Amino acid sequence: TAGGDGDGFLMRDDRCASSSRGAERAVATRCASASAASPGVTYTGFAALASVARNDAERPAQLTTISDLLRLAARRLQAAGVCSPALDARLLLGGALGRSREQLQLDHFKTITTADAVRFEALLTRRIAREPVSRILGRREFWSLEFEINTDTLDPRGDSETLIGAALDLIKDRQRPLRILDLGTGSGCLLLALLSEFPNASGIGADISPGALDVARANAVRLGFASRAQFIECDLRAADWPQRAGGLFDLLIANPPYIPDAQIAALAPEVARHDPRLALAGGDDGLDFYRLITISMRRVLAAGGVVI
Repeated sequence: TAGGDGDGFLMRDDRCASSSRGAERAVATRCASASAASPGVTYTGFAALASVARNDAERPAQLTTISDLLRLAARRLQAAGVCSPALDARLLLGGALGRSREQLQLDHFKTITTADAVRFEALLTRRIAREPVSRILGRREFWSLEFEINTDTLDPRGDSETLIGAALDLIKDRQRPLRILDLGTGSGCLLLALLSEFPNASGIGADISPGALDVARANAVRLGFASRAQFIECDLRAADWPQRAGGLFDLLIANPPYIPDAQIAALAPEVARHDPRLALAGGDDGLDFYRLITISMRRVLAAGGVVI
């Protein structure tokens, strides 16, 4: 098998390598032929394969296997500067086919239909333009839970899981009936992940964005935490936000905006173009919301409360 982030689960014997090279040559040949037959039209990628196949009864099997599509897609993503091309190709093909990663592993020598190839090409084109996979698919896994996201929510990052880990380290009794306040809840990932670990806890997620709150509520319902989670519109820049939060809390958790405003445009395209600015912009030095929380947090903390 290939190492690193290469072809992942794909078997790399001579037969597979030869099939891949043959597939690439055949795609190039058939695209050139199709373009020559239709002046003014250029066929590229899997859309070319699909267009040619619609008018050609002969469809070489190696051109439509999951294995070949993944390999060719990974190379195109790598050329576009995507840092995890093989993984992203698998996720997108799984989304196009409605198959899990495990199913793709089992089926990687099977062929797919022209319609599936066209759907995959559409998703792949968006990723080549540096739209994140999670935005393309509309979901992101966080703490082993699947969250829906949209343009109003930050794309949850894996490193934010360290906040959940810190809470578990600090609060050993998993059965405590905690009250949790999640400031800047976004998709609700921090609050709902905590509720999955503390079965007797309840919490409030606060955010300035009505669109983000709608997503968080939907995630709570879908994940089965709606009876223990509430979501409120709240602006941390307003002096009365502690009163709006309502009561005292045993745990305050937050991952507020922390990017200096002037640096946002220089971030990776996946972030600068697709994460909402409200979730990124932390003021001139990136610390505006940390100051606001620090100044007021004692007004919402119960005795012995924890801030993360």
